[in-house]
Amino acid sequence: MKRTATLEDVARKAHVSKMTVSRVINHPELVAPELQVVIEDAMHKLNYHSNNAARALAKNQTSVVKFVILEDVDDTDPYFTNVLFGMATELKKQNYSLQLLLKGSQLDQGAADGYVITGARTDDYPQLNELKQPFVLFGENRGGYDFVDTNNLLGETMATKYALKAGYRNVVFIGIDVREAFEFSREAGYVNTMQQNKKIPSVFRVENSLAAAREFIQDHLGEFPKNTCFACASDRIAMGVIQALVEAEAKIPEDFGVIGYDGVLLDRVSSPTITTVKQNLWLIGEKLAELILRKIAQNGAPQGEVFIEPTLSEAESTK
Repeated sequence: MKRTATLEDVARKAHVSKMTVSRVINHPELVAPELQVVIEDAMHKLNYHSNNAARALAKNQTSVVKFVILEDVDDTDPYFTNVLFGMATELKKQNYSLQLLLKGSQLDQGAADGYVITGARTDDYPQLNELKQPFVLFGENRGGYDFVDTNNLLGETMATKYALKAGYRNVVFIGIDVREAFEFSREAGYVNTMQQNKKIPSVFRVENSLAAAREFIQDHLGEFPKNTCFACASDRIAMGVIQALVEAEAKIPEDFGVIGYDGVLLDRVSSPTITTVKQNLWLIGEKLAELILRKIAQNGAPQGEVFIEPTLSEAESTK
């Protein structure tokens, strides 16, 4: 029977130390790409496979991270796709698998080394506090939990500045009707910018849905003079605003401008296309994976907060 190749065999064939081979297997980001190629070639020629399962068992680990979505998800909205791919890419480097859960009730079902949780609201904090495994949140929060998120304050500041620079006399903020940190930050970005430009802020809040935003504009369009730009807290809201404006035969972007927030898909399928604050969701996914893996390795030690800068994507809905 042919002998199974060992770590020593790979090191000998690649002319490197056993530690270097181990790093390529467990921490490839610490090894130069050229050296990775040499070692991976040696592993392939020797038909060497690291026993990740046995190693995880010895450490009483599962090598699984669960991504839990606590909010309702529209199956036509690809918002989380890039986040998941970014996470999966980063987790794979550490030989971790990603498991997706759509209901908070499943949090304690099945084993995992840690959790990445999105859609958490203040009412969910008691449940989060009961978790035994390390976890981080995708989303700003006021519970003191580690998190990764877009810089929401900066994003809405950028949107409001853009609207004013485009020449709109009035800028109105249509936010999401939740009392959560990310929404407060977006609203603060708008309000602060308006005040800095000696403008009176005008804030409204609706459900984060296309239908709710469309209905709001249908009911209140007469209250907004021409040369107004609607700065919206999501692309869903922005798309609903645009639909109502089109139905009212309002001129976009001459009489009314619209700016969204997210930049995933709706901004491009809308007609006109939506100027929006674009989140780097792939990078957010990578950072979430890095944060939870570091927290797992450090036995749950606090990791703090990570903000990712957004960009402004110009389109047809503004001047």
